[in-house]
Amino acid sequence: MKIYKSIFLLLLAMFVVSACEELLEPNNDNHSTIDRVYREPSFAEGLLIRAYTYIPTNDYRWDEVATDDAVTNDKLNTFRRMATGEWSASYNPQNLWDNCYRAIIYINQFLDVVEEIPWKPSIPEQHNLFIRRLKGESYALRGMFKYYLLRNHGGFGTNGQLLGTPLIEKFPETQQDFSTPRAQFNDCVNSAYADFDQAINLLPMDYGNVPNLASVPAGFPEVTDVNNYNAVMGDFSRQRISGRVARALRARLALLAASPAFNPSNDLSLWENAANYAAELINNIGGISGLDPNGHKFYLAAQVNDANLSSGDYKDLKENIWRRPIYSDAAREQANFPPSLYGNGRINPSQNLVDAFPMANGYPIDHPSSGFNPASPYSGRDPRLSLYIITSGSTYKGQIINTGVGGGDNAVDAIPTSTRTGYYLKKLLREEVNANPASISNQQHYITHVRYTEIFLIFAEAANEAWGPDGTGPVATYSSRQVIRAIRNRAGIPMPDDYLASITTKEDMRKLIRNERRLELCFESFRFWDLRRWKEDLTVPVRGVRIDGTNFNYFTVEERAYDNSYMHYGPVPYSEVIKYNLIQNNGWK
Repeated sequence: MKIYKSIFLLLLAMFVVSACEELLEPNNDNHSTIDRVYREPSFAEGLLIRAYTYIPTNDYRWDEVATDDAVTNDKLNTFRRMATGEWSASYNPQNLWDNCYRAIIYINQFLDVVEEIPWKPSIPEQHNLFIRRLKGESYALRGMFKYYLLRNHGGFGTNGQLLGTPLIEKFPETQQDFSTPRAQFNDCVNSAYADFDQAINLLPMDYGNVPNLASVPAGFPEVTDVNNYNAVMGDFSRQRISGRVARALRARLALLAASPAFNPSNDLSLWENAANYAAELINNIGGISGLDPNGHKFYLAAQVNDANLSSGDYKDLKENIWRRPIYSDAAREQANFPPSLYGNGRINPSQNLVDAFPMANGYPIDHPSSGFNPASPYSGRDPRLSLYIITSGSTYKGQIINTGVGGGDNAVDAIPTSTRTGYYLKKLLREEVNANPASISNQQHYITHVRYTEIFLIFAEAANEAWGPDGTGPVATYSSRQVIRAIRNRAGIPMPDDYLASITTKEDMRKLIRNERRLELCFESFRFWDLRRWKEDLTVPVRGVRIDGTNFNYFTVEERAYDNSYMHYGPVPYSEVIKYNLIQNNGWK
């Protein structure tokens, strides 16, 4: 009996130990682990696709309401709160630190495994092309996220040095790997350049099927079968980041690095770099003649309809270097239409911005030769004013929009969804949308990442700083003046452009170029960072107009509570400073 009892106790002990081991080390269930990455290409590619989801331009940010270009009637808007005194290292609606580093970490992990994934083992040539393209995309994306980190968080630290952000070039394995100090700004710029250069060497200029082997781009000598090239670099890959996009992002980075905030010694070679990088792309579409005649109307029906990826000639390439897929909704219009059109009137352009539009003859409204009539301030103006902004008396969707006294719900401050400035947004909206909740009709839209107009403006700004209004440099055959003339002519300013011709100095041309950039890129999230990289006055109050009959009463709508002594640079998040003992930018708490 004792023997049986002993055996029973032994078996019970073995069972308990076994059960404990299972509790401590449970069997694999149906959760995915990193091992799956090495077996399933689609799962592995998810690491890279995840990085795409963090791109800051995946939607419009509407941060113009934190500048002198606009305000919003949304009292809880984070950018409104920031602009009126709440911006700090702990409260920062412009914080891209977290998302950019998440993306970089995903990219680094993907680069660690990309060559070990069975992309197409049955066809070695395709397999190698997949590795090449995906590595190229990864480097281009990583360079882009480094740019955003520099733009939003680079600056002069409390140690007096111009700093960038921590450089994380490998997938971090330990806590110590995250504890990386901020690198020098120039080292970060060079690191991003290295990523873009790698991407450019690996990627085709554009994706798209080619008809035969002779049409395969020159940089792909390894291709022996056109079908393999088309399977990897063909139509299916459009809207992924390409060699053209990498070049555009490189030019954008070069402009940032050359700008006054980050180039305090005004090193002209930095301006030359930016101009030359932009010129490479402009030359690729035929120089100034390649400027899309409708590029400033890219969001309107005809241009959206022409953005046809199924077309063999990829129609929208001339203006849209990189954009998101076309989608159909009415959200922008519901947010921004005037209240009489069932909108919430959220984004209200400023009088400051309205005054920045010249007259149709090209002269600024305060110039003696402009012909500006204060009693009829919207008459005879640059056509872009009526293209981008609804002014009082405008006809929109068959309705006259009156923002003055007696204008009903559309009048200034009439109801919570009325304009605060006397103006409503028109740019980026589709007039064909019906925002009535009882009968909403959607229309097609898309979101742009990079437009060619931006590249032309990068060249104009950088070339003027490097060589003056009429210098061309070693890559371009056109000057800053010629580019600005083409942009203004496209806008509807007739030639000869007498005002442009009257400009002879770099300083006067700089002023005009900055204004043209303000107009052409308005409401596309450039103004906030342009003011900072130019080290312009951030405290200019936002103005509006109340119209009472024939009286135009201009008033201050909203003050700007920035500090010009340090707010040209964004803060490092306070949590990161505490966690990793990072050097903060001057002035931020």
